[in-house]
Amino acid sequence: MSAFRGRKSPESVGGAEALRLVGVRKVYGAADAAVAALDGVSLSLPPGTFTAVMGPSGSGKSTLLQCAAGLTRPDEGQILIDGVPMTGGGEKQLTKFRRNRIGFIFQQYNLMPTLNVAENVTLPLKLAGRRADPERTRTVLAQVGLADRLAHRPDQLSGGQCQRVAIARALVAEPSIVLADEPTGALDMKSARDVLSLLREAVHAHGRTVVMVTHDPLAASYADTVQFLADGQLAGWIAAPTPDSVAERLAHLGDPAHQAATPHHQPIGA
Repeated sequence: MSAFRGRKSPESVGGAEALRLVGVRKVYGAADAAVAALDGVSLSLPPGTFTAVMGPSGSGKSTLLQCAAGLTRPDEGQILIDGVPMTGGGEKQLTKFRRNRIGFIFQQYNLMPTLNVAENVTLPLKLAGRRADPERTRTVLAQVGLADRLAHRPDQLSGGQCQRVAIARALVAEPSIVLADEPTGALDMKSARDVLSLLREAVHAHGRTVVMVTHDPLAASYADTVQFLADGQLAGWIAAPTPDSVAERLAHLGDPAHQAATPHHQPIGA
């Protein structure tokens, strides 16, 4: 696996937007019990970048990721992947769109216990009716350090190794964007650092676009930028994050004086 070659700033990446949300709104409940999990969120992320999304519990970060993945339909607004609107058709069309363009990494891996590593990695391709290239599968598994584990089943792997399988599964189909939901939440510190390095490697050495929801400032510091959410709305962003700068920004999300001094919206195309 090639070494990490330094972060790309969003400004240094050309091309179409990898992900764009335009006025996305998602409400749960009705009448007096209605809660806007997302309240008119607009966001644009270039290709080849690593973005972390953070915010307090209930801020809307998981809903944002689920809407971006097509797992939850927004009530209002539009979501585009590589400039292509996410289909408004039936579930079959949405599933096809998702499988062709989006890779998803879950906190709890979501591996099939009866399948070996290679079979788990290629399962989404087979479900999409696409041929799994054995050489491509071996290459991706080698990139995540599992070249010698192709025939192992999940119960023969550590938690960190299972998450590596999940990363390989998300990458093997060469999706436009990879969405990760707390991918290190179930891991020990060393495994977490390894997984975060792999995600960063996928971006900077292999050109993928990664969006990761996390609650951990250390995990967020592996990203190029951090977007903050509060009460379903964007509440600022920072570039070249460090654990300290992320923690400090989180501590002041509800501070009007601090928010007035920091940008709430990343420039479109930045």
